[in-house]
Amino acid sequence: MVVFVIGAALALLAVVQFMLAMKHDKAVAAAGPIEELATYDARLAQKKDLLVDLEEELEKRRQNIATIADVQVEVDALVRQRENLLTEWATLEEKRQEVTTVREDMEAAMVERQSLEAELSEKRQEYLTVQERLERAEQLVHQTAALTKEKEELDAIVGQLRDEGRRLQDAELRVVELQSQATELETKLALLQGRISQKESEIGEVDARVTAEREALAQSQVQLSKVTADIASQDSEVRRQKGEVSALEEKRGMLEARLAVLVEEIARKEGQASGSSNTSTGVDPLKELKEKPPVILELEKWVEHSQISEAEALKNVENRFKASGLDYPQRILRAFHTAMKVNESTQMAVLAGISGTGKSQLPRQYAAGMGIGFLQVPVQPRWDSPQDLMGFYNYIEGRFRPTDMARALWSLDPLNNSEAVSDRMMMILLDEMNLARVEYYFSDFLSRLESRPHLDLVGDFNQRKDAEIELEIPKLERSPRIFPGYNLLFAGTMNEDESTQSLSDKVVDRANILRFAAPKSIKSGKAEGSFPEMKALPQHTWNGWVRPISDIERDQDVTKKVAQMVELMKGFKSPFGHRLGRAIMAYVANYPQLEGADPIRNALADQVEMRLLPKLRGVEVDVMEPQFSALRNFVERDLGDGVLAEAISEALQHAESTGQFVWTGVTR
Repeated sequence: MVVFVIGAALALLAVVQFMLAMKHDKAVAAAGPIEELATYDARLAQKKDLLVDLEEELEKRRQNIATIADVQVEVDALVRQRENLLTEWATLEEKRQEVTTVREDMEAAMVERQSLEAELSEKRQEYLTVQERLERAEQLVHQTAALTKEKEELDAIVGQLRDEGRRLQDAELRVVELQSQATELETKLALLQGRISQKESEIGEVDARVTAEREALAQSQVQLSKVTADIASQDSEVRRQKGEVSALEEKRGMLEARLAVLVEEIARKEGQASGSSNTSTGVDPLKELKEKPPVILELEKWVEHSQISEAEALKNVENRFKASGLDYPQRILRAFHTAMKVNESTQMAVLAGISGTGKSQLPRQYAAGMGIGFLQVPVQPRWDSPQDLMGFYNYIEGRFRPTDMARALWSLDPLNNSEAVSDRMMMILLDEMNLARVEYYFSDFLSRLESRPHLDLVGDFNQRKDAEIELEIPKLERSPRIFPGYNLLFAGTMNEDESTQSLSDKVVDRANILRFAAPKSIKSGKAEGSFPEMKALPQHTWNGWVRPISDIERDQDVTKKVAQMVELMKGFKSPFGHRLGRAIMAYVANYPQLEGADPIRNALADQVEMRLLPKLRGVEVDVMEPQFSALRNFVERDLGDGVLAEAISEALQHAESTGQFVWTGVTR
């Protein structure tokens, strides 16, 4: 009985321990039931202690088993205790049900806990992933800042390398072309060497034949001498040998004629082998230069304007614009016309901007309307020397190969060419002039234009010699020279994209740059009226329109505003000197005096647009904000050109993204 009670108590204890173990993980969620279970555990612990005491007591009873009476008493006591325990067990049945319920709740809580732990594990993994990404993002931010700074440095290097790369690319194209020419020349050289070898062989054969004929002739002469001596010594045999002498003399004449033919053939063969055919045939190395190009031939056909004013000529140009479906504001026409008139102080005009804005048509139609010859010179990316502009001497052919531009300049140079066309004007347009490096092919020519003496002094060779272009022709005792006179007007167009080069400071300082902005609206392009009659404008008429700087040098308003322009450019750390200052004055002096125009203020505003703003490319807008504000106020208030002031403001707004100023032009 006691064993049963002990076993039951142990089983109950084991159950309670298992339940306690199950309840451990959800102790916080099931606080109430756990507190009751703790009470029961305490009571069970007491019972356990009681059972331990009973076992000890039973052990003592076993030792004293002989005393039955005592044992019986004890058994009775234990029976009573058992009954009490059974009664208590029955009482605890309800508690067991509650424990079972608590166990089920704990199991559900454990399942929920496992689910939450799994979800928590996923969230923890997501957290670790996000944290890792944040750490990487922070690293990327630091790397981005470092790379941005490195990119800015690399951009500057890339800009330089891009310019160098384009130059090298042009050089490579030139090398490829030269290699191709070299291959052709090597082929021709091989053919010539073969022909020379053949001719040398033929000459050897001819020499051998000549030697044999000479030996035969010598033998004949010896024989003739002997015969003559025999005739002298043997007068008796004269009659007999007379016929033989006649035969020998006839043979001698034939041999001498054959010798002369062979000598002439040898001389001709030697001349061909030495490549001296040009000198022997008298070919003129300047033959192609002296041929007049189509532009000159056409210019000679035009009837000359007997008398025309500057205003009438500009009106003809406007009518030609309308007849061609072109729409240029009068302000643009006056600006371009003035830029052409000041070609003594400013050597050319450059029309810049995006493609399709009429940059090439303006000078073409202007020249046609004025009665000026027009020659368009398409610039090639491979150009890298003045020879590309003027031509070169072909050493193989022994001739100078001129370009149309060189032939036109020669045809309009009465100082060096007695057959030149006189009293005519011509415009030369370098189309897309920045496809190649302008300073490579045009710098020397531009220096020649700048070195020209005043119009009154061009007749003096010592005054104009530095401005003349000397053609390299080695076989002439005196190489021909060409003087680019004031009857020549120079203009150029340039597109601005990734395939083009920027203009150097030398060109910018010596050119009026008209920048064509994107149009605000697309014009219909409808032609109106008819084309004016084509008549040639005499140079002396053009020269009569040109006014000297002295006409406005004493105008205090002009000198004051030019001084303001000087101070404004000093503020931009881009000052200009006397040359540009006098060029601005010359432009103001030559601005056309037309109705409805303020010539002085319009001319000065044009010079701000064409000479000053292009020099500010790349200036830091934030650093120079006060200077830009002062320039904008000067244009708007002092010069009264609100359209140009607004265009400057728009250019400053566009510069906010890059921080550097880029003049994009003005739409009038």
